[in-house]
Amino acid sequence: MHITKHANGLLSIYFTAGYPTLDSTIQIAKKLEEAGVDFLEIGFPYSDPVADGPTIQHASEEALKNGMTLKLLFEQLKDLRKHVSIPVYLMGYVNPVLQYGVEEFCKSCKEVGVNGSIIPDLPIYEYEELYQPFFEENEISNIFLVTPQTSEARIRKIDNLTTNFIYLLSSNSITGGNLEVRDQAAVYFKRIQDMDLKNPFIIGFGISNKETFQKATQYANGAIIGTAFVKLLAEDNYLDKIADFIKSIKE
Repeated sequence: MHITKHANGLLSIYFTAGYPTLDSTIQIAKKLEEAGVDFLEIGFPYSDPVADGPTIQHASEEALKNGMTLKLLFEQLKDLRKHVSIPVYLMGYVNPVLQYGVEEFCKSCKEVGVNGSIIPDLPIYEYEELYQPFFEENEISNIFLVTPQTSEARIRKIDNLTTNFIYLLSSNSITGGNLEVRDQAAVYFKRIQDMDLKNPFIIGFGISNKETFQKATQYANGAIIGTAFVKLLAEDNYLDKIADFIKSIKE
């Protein structure tokens, strides 16, 4: 289950495992698939989420208070593929992965049917020198991030290392901002398009509604919504509201 280069208009949703309740992870994933989401990013919480804005920081703090850990998350996901058929990626910071053990992490991902991981603060050279065999043996895709400041040489290197898709950050800011495709961002997206990379790319950061989703998917194979969805999870009867939220973006 890989994202392919000819795919377009894909919608991915990010949410934090263990939020709003410790056992809500699979319930939310099922509702999102039923609503028509194309793939999922399940965040594992960390105590120092430096790249995240206040909404996802809060969700991470609450998930940790609720008792969420990587070990528990893998236990919760052991029946994942009985409930969810779309691709699933785990997203989080490298520290909990190192504590869990990178090889064990890759094995656990394979065991439960997770397709890949997005670990923004895992340096490329560490991945190549230390961990790449663990990912490859277990057929787990490690998703790399590209920002407006990433050089062409580095983007080409990422493209060669990628076995699934490239995560294109719309800006260098924290999560939860607004995607404003002004000339500068449009030039950046067009620059990536014109590089004719082997792999598809998905835009994240600042996508929150139909308008920003449509802007992003003019340039990329899909887009990721995180903060706007995590806000919804703070509301009463959030499970009942998921279908309408997704409909408001995709239709």
